[in-house]
Amino acid sequence: MTFPAGTFTPAPERGPLGRMLATQVALETRLALRQGEQVLLTLIIPLALLVGLSLLRVVPLPEPRPASALGTVLALAVMSTAFTSQAISLGFDRRYGVMRRLAATAIPRWLIVLGRLGGMAAVVLVQLMVLAAVALALGWRPEAGSLGAVLLLVVLGTAAFGAVGVLLGGSLRAELVLAVANIVWFVLLFAGGVLVPTADLPGPLAAVVQLLPSGALADGLRAALLGDGVTGGQIAVLLVWAVVGGAVATRTVRWS
Repeated sequence: MTFPAGTFTPAPERGPLGRMLATQVALETRLALRQGEQVLLTLIIPLALLVGLSLLRVVPLPEPRPASALGTVLALAVMSTAFTSQAISLGFDRRYGVMRRLAATAIPRWLIVLGRLGGMAAVVLVQLMVLAAVALALGWRPEAGSLGAVLLLVVLGTAAFGAVGVLLGGSLRAELVLAVANIVWFVLLFAGGVLVPTADLPGPLAAVVQLLPSGALADGLRAALLGDGVTGGQIAVLLVWAVVGGAVATRTVRWS
């Protein structure tokens, strides 16, 4: 039996998708910025590395060092926020029943994924502004036309790492996510083209790293900030990881 529209008031229904997405992004951003351990991982450590790499010649980097260091640290910041923090946060949200509660609402699964990616993007924007300000104080001067390429790489890198982070955090147990996310972070930092440029890695390893989002993002950011230009291959690698990872994550994220 059906009833004519207006028979029952109020008539609850799902809100507009745009408003739901904006609310989800705002919530994810607040949660990320209020957690001390995530602030340490996403801001304090990158700031310390930026100052250290700019002033100390521990790691070989192209000159001018502040520009190379900024590219390296921006890649690390994006990886820390979009992959490591996102995966761990999602894993424990599932463990404590947050995702199960969201599943009982009218929020579709794809909107939850987009909301988490949007929250990450907001945090990355804060990182970008803070790190750029510190790099300017250390002597970095933007190359003409480089900022557009940097923003493109940051957006694609956030999408690529975010998709993989959601995929990891949405499919494994929280304790396993914590271990795997931190191990992958350390491996990519030292052997994934982030801290050491791909050109300085052994031949077989360099060939593999070029196909990873870490190598494509870090090498692309360093090249853009040094005025050397970004290659189509680097953009393609990030785009493929973002599209494929996002599609798989949307289908495989579990509520509990």
